[in-house]
Amino acid sequence: MTLSSDPKLVPTLARVVLDTNVLISALLKPGSVPHRAIQAIWQCGALVLYDDRIAEEYREVAARPKFRAIDSVLREEWLTRLLDRGERLSSVAPWEGVMTDDGDRLFVEVALEGHAQAIVTGNLRHFPTDIGFDVIPPATLLAHLESRAASRLPTDA
Repeated sequence: MTLSSDPKLVPTLARVVLDTNVLISALLKPGSVPHRAIQAIWQCGALVLYDDRIAEEYREVAARPKFRAIDSVLREEWLTRLLDRGERLSSVAPWEGVMTDDGDRLFVEVALEGHAQAIVTGNLRHFPTDIGFDVIPPATLLAHLESRAASRLPTDA
């Protein structure tokens, strides 16, 4: 199942994989689209899928000196929240398909193993698009989740 362009068809509980660049952008730029997209994931109860490799990459990249502008307390709070509210996959099968950037293979493998509806990334061109899930930017996920939340609001009678 993929995320539909029709917000009425978007499942209540989306299963997504977040590329590290989305997390880093969110931490660097409060109020940005990636920041709001992650907050929307938490508000709607969507699941972020990950494995130990992704968790380690999140931590390692966020702690790099070039990202020292990220407050360390905020970084740890967000990582803890993201991982605590996500779904950790303990066993992920390798995927041997063609990748533009082999460093992103782990995200595809987790998406396939966890039956994700989408990988959310700022680098769309790094991912294959024809293997059972969508590859979308944070703005698309945010629009889907906001539309879904708005459709659940009571209307004036």
